Amino acid sequence: MKGYPSLNGGFELKKMKMMKLIFTGVFLLSFGLQGTSGQNADPVHQFVGSWIGTLKFKGMELRLVFNARLNEKDSLIVTIDSPDQGVKGITTSRSAIRADSAIIWSKVIMGSYRGAFNDDRKTMTGTWRQGGMNFPLEMKQQENEFVLNRPQEPQPPFPYISREVKFRNYADTIDLAGTLTIPDSVKTFPAVILITGSGAQNRNEEIFGHKPFAVIADHLSRNGFAVLRIDDRGVGGSGGKFSTSTTFDFVKDISSAVDFLKTQQGIDTSKIGLMGHSEGGLIAPILASERKDIAFIVLLAGPGIPGEKLIPLQTELISRINGVKEQDINESKKTDLKVFAILKKNSDNQKASEKIKALLVDLNKKESKKTGKDTMTEIQIDREVRNTVSPWFRTFLFLDPVTYLSKVKCPLLALNGELDLQVPPDENLHAIEKSMIFGGNSNYKIEMIPKLNHLFQTATTGSPAEYGKIEETFSPVALEMITTWLTGVIK
Repeated sequence: MKGYPSLNGGFELKKMKMMKLIFTGVFLLSFGLQGTSGQNADPVHQFVGSWIGTLKFKGMELRLVFNARLNEKDSLIVTIDSPDQGVKGITTSRSAIRADSAIIWSKVIMGSYRGAFNDDRKTMTGTWRQGGMNFPLEMKQQENEFVLNRPQEPQPPFPYISREVKFRNYADTIDLAGTLTIPDSVKTFPAVILITGSGAQNRNEEIFGHKPFAVIADHLSRNGFAVLRIDDRGVGGSGGKFSTSTTFDFVKDISSAVDFLKTQQGIDTSKIGLMGHSEGGLIAPILASERKDIAFIVLLAGPGIPGEKLIPLQTELISRINGVKEQDINESKKTDLKVFAILKKNSDNQKASEKIKALLVDLNKKESKKTGKDTMTEIQIDREVRNTVSPWFRTFLFLDPVTYLSKVKCPLLALNGELDLQVPPDENLHAIEKSMIFGGNSNYKIEMIPKLNHLFQTATTGSPAEYGKIEETFSPVALEMITTWLTGVIK
């Protein structure tokens, strides 16, 4: 089975044959509880430090880190990191360290590890268990604490003003929070509003240990642009509820951000534009088709085709690069089409849920006969059904970007990476360009940048499995391309 996408760079493991661009199907990594207690003092003290290992699943590799320390009562505290998912500090509920073995259990993510030490106690060989699946996992003790290297992450002092802001979305009566950076000058400056991709994102669009929006905002503000980046509704300092929201709700949030910027000192109110990544590259043209005061839009891996066409394509490309068999890919695409047909024919969520669950249960039974074991637990099936009938997914599935792109009259820049497997460049850039021609907008530029993935990192294959391992957060080539185009547009 395959994973339905989230355009932001994560995708959910829907049928256990590959990985989202969020990886919740493998880990369900979430919030933590306090882990405690060691038993034998000598083994416990030897265990203190960082341990790192790599989980391998269907061509993917995800690093897992155990961080062990002693508190003031000399009790052992163990936390878990998944650096390739950008998740840190998951607390454990129980740990038992013995002379020959270690057991670590986290109730909140329903995951556990049981490993046996080698002779020098620097390596554990064991098994990670979660979601009804077992993964061989060898953990090695590190001399130093494991830290992701993110050399592009902005560090103070900054040559621009940065301030925390809050403003109201009056249409939905919620407050949104963000960061506004303005070049340190008495002049007024053109402004860019950054729009995150799908999934609950903070203002930095933080993912896999990277903060791409922080890097983009820093670069633009150093080059004469004010930049507003915002926590999604229901995330960080922003109010509202994310789980029941759709793309059109996020459009209203960004519209309120435009109104807010028009009240701020230092902003050239005639030169406010939008820059959206992934689903943000869908939100931007929707708003630009409605408001005539948008000065420009930049689409970073923005979709040009509907979700019902994009999802099977994304699944096929990512599955293939991760080594999934062609037969399995084809079966997965057939399942997609069946699910989409159910959603189209059944607007009632209860009916749709019942039919989709029956479909997944039947597929699970067939897979069990082949392999001798279930590929999905009932809990996993129920979760996938809920996600599939969610307001966001229904909206994204059948929303056609061309409807809005063809109405955009302001200058448009559309960029994609050559190795983007989530929003493949050929199909989507072609659709965007056709929309520009159809709508009579000649003020556009469309570029496919060599060697870049969906996150605009310089990559090898484009697989989401690489995202967290690549040290580059956002290609300097892409940054310069954006800045050069923007500078020309606002003159």
